[in-house]
Amino acid sequence: MGSTIADLGAEAQRHHHDYGAGSLIACDRLVRIYTAPGGIEVQALQGLDLLVGEGELIAMVGASGSGKSTLMNILAGLDVPTAGAVRVAGHDLAAMTARQRLTYRRRTVGFIWQQTSRNLLPYLTSQQNVGLPMRLAGRGKRGRNTRAGELLELLGISHCLHRRPDQMSGGEQQRCAIAVALANEPKVLLADEPTGELDSATAAEVFGALQTANGELGVTVLIVTHDPAVSSVVRRVVAIRDGRTSTETHREAVATGDGEVAHHAVEYAVLDRAGRLQLPKEMTEPLGMRDLVRLERESDHIGVWPDDRETR
Repeated sequence: MGSTIADLGAEAQRHHHDYGAGSLIACDRLVRIYTAPGGIEVQALQGLDLLVGEGELIAMVGASGSGKSTLMNILAGLDVPTAGAVRVAGHDLAAMTARQRLTYRRRTVGFIWQQTSRNLLPYLTSQQNVGLPMRLAGRGKRGRNTRAGELLELLGISHCLHRRPDQMSGGEQQRCAIAVALANEPKVLLADEPTGELDSATAAEVFGALQTANGELGVTVLIVTHDPAVSSVVRRVVAIRDGRTSTETHREAVATGDGEVAHHAVEYAVLDRAGRLQLPKEMTEPLGMRDLVRLERESDHIGVWPDDRETR
């Protein structure tokens, strides 16, 4: 006997629930539609899929308008998806109430803005800024001060303990912002262009602090960045294009014959469950690939060729 509509709906719900069951972050066919001035609908996310394991450090790249900041805002609990499912550390972000969302932002995720001025209150010292999220969570003063001191020391700015933001450099401010984001021991740390306003040497210090947070505290870190120095050293780079994950670059350490260690990067296209993939423009444009491409199935791969009907 054929399946009923109710059966199919239940199966779809089970599929949603099972997808990425072992991942800390699971975005399943995520859609976000905005209404722009004039009533025009803009699709910022168009069925995006993403799985992130616990303890990963990932760089996310993409052109302006690709949807990466929209994704970060959803993961941070600052925005909600129009459709699809998103789970972070067991929390169903699409189903949370406003009160649950506030608790989620205070305890489960930490967020770092690009603009240093948005991360810290100007009239508080570093110690007080780091202590504020803990105070809001009900932690006592002694515990707050101890935790703040430990975090600032871990990130290399213990000398800024009693300094206000205007008494610190831009890099020190961003490292203090990382400490603020880590104050309540979040599972996930989200950083939206954290090195965007810094010179390369200072940016390296801030990225080093994010690596320390990942390695020493085990927090999962997602960094949106245009900085090639950052994206070239993380183990996994996720590229977002037109509201979907398009490619991933995985970097692995490989032992060479002379005992040295070389880092080998391999780029993969993301094949979604509908069978779609986005081929990088730098590969398709030189070959004149557009509109239609020819496919040939081989025993161990699929060949993709330019449409050559006009030349035959």
